[in-house]
Amino acid sequence: MRFTLSWLREHLDTEAAPEGIVEALTMLGLEVEGVEDRGRDFAAFTVARVLSAEPHPDADRLRVCEVDTGGGTVQVVCGAPNARTGMMGVFAPSGSVVPGTGLRLEKAVIRGVESNGMLLSERELGISDEHDGIVDLPGDAPLGAPYAAFAGLDDPVIEIGLTPNRGDCAGVRGIARDLAARGLGALRTPSRWGEVVPGRFPSPVGVRMELDDPAACPLFAGRYIRGVSNGPSPPWLRDRLKAVGLRPISALVDITNFFTLDMCRPLHVFDADRLVGDVVVRMGRAGETVPALDGRTYRADSEMTMIADEARANAFGGIMGGEPTGCTEATSNVFLESALFDPLRTAAAGRRLGVHSDARYRFERGVDPTSAVAGMEAATAMILELCGGEPSEPVIAGAEPEWRRSYVLRPGRVRELGGAELPEGRARDILGTLGFDVGDAADGLLARPPSWRPDIQGEADLVEEVLRVHGFEHVPVSEFPSGTTLPPAVLTRTATRAVRVRRALAAAGLTEAVTFSFLPSAWAELFGGGDPALGLDNPISSDLDAMRPSVLPNLIDAGRRNADRGIHAGALFEVGPVYRPEAARVAPEGQRQNAAGVRWGAAGERHWAGTARPVDGYDAKSDALAALAALDAPTAGLQVSTDAPAWFHPGRSGVLRLGANVLAHFGELHPGVLKTMGLAAPAAAFEVFLDAVPEPRAGKAGKRRPALRRSAFQPVERDFAFVVDEEVAAESLVRAVRGADRTLIDRVSVFDVYRGEGIAEGRKSVALSVVLQPTEATLTDGEIAAVAERVVAAAGKATGAELRG
Repeated sequence: MRFTLSWLREHLDTEAAPEGIVEALTMLGLEVEGVEDRGRDFAAFTVARVLSAEPHPDADRLRVCEVDTGGGTVQVVCGAPNARTGMMGVFAPSGSVVPGTGLRLEKAVIRGVESNGMLLSERELGISDEHDGIVDLPGDAPLGAPYAAFAGLDDPVIEIGLTPNRGDCAGVRGIARDLAARGLGALRTPSRWGEVVPGRFPSPVGVRMELDDPAACPLFAGRYIRGVSNGPSPPWLRDRLKAVGLRPISALVDITNFFTLDMCRPLHVFDADRLVGDVVVRMGRAGETVPALDGRTYRADSEMTMIADEARANAFGGIMGGEPTGCTEATSNVFLESALFDPLRTAAAGRRLGVHSDARYRFERGVDPTSAVAGMEAATAMILELCGGEPSEPVIAGAEPEWRRSYVLRPGRVRELGGAELPEGRARDILGTLGFDVGDAADGLLARPPSWRPDIQGEADLVEEVLRVHGFEHVPVSEFPSGTTLPPAVLTRTATRAVRVRRALAAAGLTEAVTFSFLPSAWAELFGGGDPALGLDNPISSDLDAMRPSVLPNLIDAGRRNADRGIHAGALFEVGPVYRPEAARVAPEGQRQNAAGVRWGAAGERHWAGTARPVDGYDAKSDALAALAALDAPTAGLQVSTDAPAWFHPGRSGVLRLGANVLAHFGELHPGVLKTMGLAAPAAAFEVFLDAVPEPRAGKAGKRRPALRRSAFQPVERDFAFVVDEEVAAESLVRAVRGADRTLIDRVSVFDVYRGEGIAEGRKSVALSVVLQPTEATLTDGEIAAVAERVVAAAGKATGAELRG
């Protein structure tokens, strides 16, 4: 909401400086987002007279002007076609900055003629797009006067951000009312308010309500005005609208915009000669379209309130009017609309249409129900003043909805809820200045909210009103005793685990992404979902119609979008909820927390020594193990199986288990899945099920990672090549060797697998690197040999492995 200081002072008799007004607005809960001092940009510009304008001796389109600035005479080379002797214009001296271009003016020589300063156009001033010539001021403009003061551009513009409950402050009147209650001045009523315009003839246009639910539009007030002349608005109205960011259109339209901002009363004018019969208020019809005033055509539905006539729909009620019945310069007869529309229907219709208008902004927050007739009368008076014409008798359909209600403010509730001691008389005065009807009740004050405050719904709201006007700065600061010097933990177990996993995956080189919790149902089916119970009844987009059974589809799609834009290798992860019908057995909310990641393209950068390899299932396995390690899962004791879901590549994927408990899936993604989702690069992915990872139990050896203790003794590395049957998993061999001596064996890793000459068919050679790390003393040859014997024995016992000759 934007307004100028002079506009505010039409409603508030105050001498307060802009700084004081800004501070008061902030303390009242009307957050000031900015103050624009337009006069500061124009401080150097003055009203000047062109004493002479002669052709340039060396340029046909330039003129050499002698300019009287009020403080002296300067020579200016000007290229404007309207520069002429005797005209009044706006002069910018050398050293000043032109607002519209950002150019700093300097003394210059143009085609051999010296030029000092500049005569400005409206576009160069930054007040419009007009640049066909320099500003042509009236002949009686005061020579040498500051241009900003002459043009009224030294009026500060204040912008506030409104919370959804304060629709009354979407008009200057409501802001002035709050400031008056705060004590910054007395509320005054502008002369144009309260006037009742007598009708001179019956309206030839009637209004019919054809609504199944009258709440969609409970009241419609209209008036026919004939014989109007719709030209440009007077300068004061154009300047006021431009100051707050609105483009002046014509007098009729500008008047409706003025009252929208002035008294928070949206209005609309129809060209009455373009209406077919009476105005009809009804709901939208299937397939119905309206070419709107913004140049676009919108499709209505049966939940939208429409303003129609006997032939067609002409406007979306409370949102935007239609182009076929819009007013033009040729308009001579108008029908003025001042109606009430249901806030919820207006908000929902505006979202579906994608239209953000000033009218919608106010109706969805709640417009004063008593303002419909008053707004019509005030707008009629201004139309007659600026456009002439003859008004009909008002046409009113429906009735003002019941808005009267009352609440009791009990003694002591301001202190109990707000922490401030306040005399009852002070609370009574504050509510009275805000427009409440205040009386006495058996147990406190009986307060009846005014019609413009639909947000007041109980005693707590009364307390808030009293406190914000009295001043939150007067609420005393209270110290809360604490039983400990350390703050209590605020993160839940689930949140803490999620944070640890995020850190681990980020450290592994993946970038965190945040995607929607819903996706196309076809993708859901591809990843094991698609249950009708998880479909969306009201999706934000027609294709995002199902809750996600996995985080992977959205991550794969994000990878596709990156690859399409030239990022051919990358890694993304997300930690968030997934939704499956059986998830209710895992978490009470019917969802479970997963961490998932996708790598696509090459696993490393291109290098002169050779091309980078594509990502594979081992990259995904490493990421999954990093996430599980962050959760203190016993990664060394996990089993690997090959029964990964169908969206993974068979034979290049696996499952990490702890007994029967599945902790993660990993592997390369199935080519069919990648083709369906449009990702051409090779990709590997993992899913870690956070809710399935058991919490380590304190006191159990091996359940938590021990504290890091670096040994001072030299580690010893020995290689072993074992021949095993083809079906023996390398993981089984590694686990067996690691168990041969848990004190000295620090790491076991596979560095080679061989099949071929020298190895019998159905067998393979698996080469392991075993690192021994002593902690008490350097190992002797005998101790190393003893460990090696235990390694060979353990491998043979567990897997039937034989040491390769």
